[in-house]
Amino acid sequence: MSNPKNDLLKEMQKKYGGFSKSQKLIADYILGNYEKAAFMTASKLGQTIGTSESSVVRFAVRIGFEGYHELQKALQDLVKSKLTSIQRIAISSSKLSEENVLKSILQSDMEKIKLTLDEIDVQEFNNIVESILKAKKIYILGVRSSASLASFIGFYFNLIFSNVRLVHTTSVSEMFEQIVRASEGDVVIGISFPRYSNRTIKAMQFARDTGATVIAITDNMKSPIATIANYSLLARSDMASFADSLVAPLSVLNALIVAIGLKKQDEIYEIFNKLEKIWDEYEVYEKYEDISNKSLD
Repeated sequence: MSNPKNDLLKEMQKKYGGFSKSQKLIADYILGNYEKAAFMTASKLGQTIGTSESSVVRFAVRIGFEGYHELQKALQDLVKSKLTSIQRIAISSSKLSEENVLKSILQSDMEKIKLTLDEIDVQEFNNIVESILKAKKIYILGVRSSASLASFIGFYFNLIFSNVRLVHTTSVSEMFEQIVRASEGDVVIGISFPRYSNRTIKAMQFARDTGATVIAITDNMKSPIATIANYSLLARSDMASFADSLVAPLSVLNALIVAIGLKKQDEIYEIFNKLEKIWDEYEVYEKYEDISNKSLD
């Protein structure tokens, strides 16, 4: 399999001799600082190297992209899985300030959901729903920041199904121990976003080798868990400083839970009817009291 990083940078190097003076400046900067360039606007990149925004846009077209946005996305895909937390903080500091952080983050998250909606494969989503419904046993894997997503889907799946195992682990060996019985007819759901977890990758490869159906919840088809999976459900993620933005993945998981719930409405009604009685008996939730008919004395 070709390396997308090498392909992009080699393309610049191959065409370098035919570049204009300003295009060579742009190429030199990107080749030496692609981690920074990936998160610069065309205007910012132009200012940094002393050329115009339009020259940067023309450069992107010159090397085969429709525009600068496509070149920037290619660079971001190239680097985002490899950035350290320190590098993330440095990059986000150049894009955010204390005055605009709230609005910027919320707008970014909304954009990620919109892009996810535009790009998601509905047939793949439906195939995943059917695979989960047919599963003998369901394993859910997610570590580090993805652990919160795994816990979310695990909580609801445990209410819907009786055959769910949320894998809790702090090491590769512990993860293998908890999925060692996975086999044909089982479903293993792995959740991983940049920076991708080696533990999840190795465990999913193991599960695929056992004959289990492997489902990846990740950000793109080049993700290391997507290349292993039978099915992949993609959601846009991003980085907000050292914190991962996982709003779109959470929304997709919510849709997955609801879609499965609609297929099992009668069972879910019966389960929640029992649970409501238990919750009332053991005072699990604060009860709402209607004060509208109470005396004000």
